[in-house]
Amino acid sequence: MHIMKTLAEFVKEKRKEADLTQEEFAERAGVALTVIRKIEQGKENLNLEKANQVLKMFGHELAPLNSKELNQKQKKAE
Repeated sequence: MHIMKTLAEFVKEKRKEADLTQEEFAERAGVALTVIRKIEQGKENLNLEKANQVLKMFGHELAPLNSKELNQKQKKAE
């Protein structure tokens, strides 16, 4: 799934910019190491709450979108 790959790349890039190991980052984000590994590996079976806990470290958040909202956002971006 494309969005998961983007999430994986974003988190990994931001973690490396902060010069943190996966273990250090997990501790600072308050999540288990396995959560960071799942995100960075692009796993699709993520807990939204845990993913958001990680993303809040960078001032971001995921929210569910229906396909209509997603299409509208993509058209605005073009």
